[in-house]
Amino acid sequence: MSDLQNDPRFFLQELDVLSEESVHHVLANVLEKYGRIDVLVNNAGVQCVAPLAEIPLSALQDTFNTNVYGPLRLVQAVVPHMASRKKGKIVNVGSITVMGPGPWSGAYTASKAALHALTDTLRLELRPLGIHVINVVPGATRSNIGNSAIANYNRMPEWSLYKPFEAAIRERAHFSQGHKSTPSEEFARKTVAAVLKKNPPAWFSSGRYSTIMAVMYHLPLFIRDFILRLAMKC
Repeated sequence: MSDLQNDPRFFLQELDVLSEESVHHVLANVLEKYGRIDVLVNNAGVQCVAPLAEIPLSALQDTFNTNVYGPLRLVQAVVPHMASRKKGKIVNVGSITVMGPGPWSGAYTASKAALHALTDTLRLELRPLGIHVINVVPGATRSNIGNSAIANYNRMPEWSLYKPFEAAIRERAHFSQGHKSTPSEEFARKTVAAVLKKNPPAWFSSGRYSTIMAVMYHLPLFIRDFILRLAMKC
């Protein structure tokens, strides 16, 4: 993000969502410079591709540490300030995959499902404090998440029960990054417009596959399973 360094519209801070110290350091810097925080966007997230029966538990823990505990760490840090002003918005970025969990990305989808549940609870708990909570649920949106997932992917050993599916598992990391994926700029514009409304929606979903996945959520399980097995080559 160095190209934004000299843009007066931005105040860049390095933030590690896994670190209490880092969170409170950035929070203090922002409050010192601007005096308030209007919107918190929890967008940090990591993908994780592996069959659940063989995934190292450390990889599962790392996924939840970033995708679940990271956002909650920021929420707990910023809520006292927002509550003191009786004003604020918290945006948690979930995933449309929660509407139809499929093979090969169970750790990622489970972490986002947990974030969705936390967001629903936070929306009710923080409303009396004057804080809006918005669940942003992206469809297939262009980003670097697929490349990051592959960079952390360890080639399957020959003894793996899922060795015949290795190519499909690797493809899953890039499933949301096809040439028809929604450009990140387009998704960002629509999200910002929704969040900045006086009464923002509790749930905002946009991007490729978002409508299809919302429909799939209501399908009988055997139909949903059939579609996901075809799509993920399982």
